[in-house]
Amino acid sequence: MSQCSRYHAIDILDQWQKNEQPVDLLLESRLLKFADARDRNLLKTLVFGVLRQRATLDWLLAKLSSTPLPRLHPTILQALRVGAYQILFLDRVPVSAAIHSTVEAVKQMGQPRWLTGFVNGVLRNTDRRKVELLAIIESGKMPAEARCNHPDWLLKRWRERYGTAGMTALCASNSRNATLCLRVNTAKITVSDFLARLAEQGLEAETGALVPEAVYVNEAGAVADLPGYGDGWFFVQDEIAQCIGGLVLPCPAGEYLDGCAGLGGKTAVLAAIAATPAKVVAVEPQRLRQGLFKENMARLGLQDVQFFAGSLREYALSQPARKFAAVLIDAPCSGLGVTGRHPDIRWQRQAEDLLVFQTTQVAILREAAPLLADGGVLVYATCSTEPEENEEVISLFLQEFPSFAIENAAGSLPASARHLADEAGFLRTVPGIHGSDGFFAARLQRVD
Repeated sequence: MSQCSRYHAIDILDQWQKNEQPVDLLLESRLLKFADARDRNLLKTLVFGVLRQRATLDWLLAKLSSTPLPRLHPTILQALRVGAYQILFLDRVPVSAAIHSTVEAVKQMGQPRWLTGFVNGVLRNTDRRKVELLAIIESGKMPAEARCNHPDWLLKRWRERYGTAGMTALCASNSRNATLCLRVNTAKITVSDFLARLAEQGLEAETGALVPEAVYVNEAGAVADLPGYGDGWFFVQDEIAQCIGGLVLPCPAGEYLDGCAGLGGKTAVLAAIAATPAKVVAVEPQRLRQGLFKENMARLGLQDVQFFAGSLREYALSQPARKFAAVLIDAPCSGLGVTGRHPDIRWQRQAEDLLVFQTTQVAILREAAPLLADGGVLVYATCSTEPEENEEVISLFLQEFPSFAIENAAGSLPASARHLADEAGFLRTVPGIHGSDGFFAARLQRVD
């Protein structure tokens, strides 16, 4: 195992703590530095593992460190987390390698000798007390935040909504390594042929239970290393997210609009169900995502998708007479439903953020409504578990636009997924309860 993996893991976590950039973006450029897939995989494992177990690690390190953790230099604290995570959670990494490489990384970062000695001492103490510490973790005899690895404000919300058992299951689900889910681009390869190619590479994979194009890959490593990535055989997308694109059907004949296209996952689903990709329009305001969207469309062979670089409001002003049979709004949100895949999110969000997102979400729906043709379908979706971003947004929207009515999402879901529609007709999943990330979607039809 390379020292560089520890060095970059510590530095990424340090930069994330200082700048609050998404960890995915910080990781992307660092992974390119490694030719060996084992080093790339170790880097990802360390960064995501520390974030998933951060509160547990901190609670234990507080017992092992002679200096209170808040008084430690940020880089030293991240180094202790990275080292302790390896000792306590990574059976495949020899303890001697974990300690030595972490200490060497701290030296390379220019930290003084006394601090490198401090890191060495704390990590060796962690190793000496490993059996005791693992027993504490196993017993769960820690405060709720340390045991569940989520901030207190979220734990309180989830306990009130799902009960203690549901909250615990949700947090436990978020703390497990997320299995990579792909959607096979059947315009280029069949699902069975793709599975065969994965098997040839020694990769274990299985089809999803809800969507025939969904494939789960175990211990996949870097996505770009999977067979067929450059040829556009697949794209990364959660199985529930694949269901959401299908909620536009049935709808009148016409064109489809993806109003918050992101990297293009749901755009690709719309293109797959449209008569032709040319009947799909995608709108994305963020410059970084615009470039990645175009790359993905080219890779998947979907260059005929019409793309607008700008906000939905700007698009509506530029096309005042254009009407769509269906509009999909995968709204910007807190992301609290996917904190298992993106564990940095749980430590960055605050309760007050939810109403800020709500304001944005209602504004986007307000821009989307006039773009619907008579009888058209509006699908609203988030990757959030929180009511402020979900049913409350729908309620606020319907107060302003009474010409729309909620339709039961079950009628648009595959038979295998209809149980995911709740009593109100919304598609809703919760980690630890439904065996998936947390998603919400509502299907609305314009009835005037």
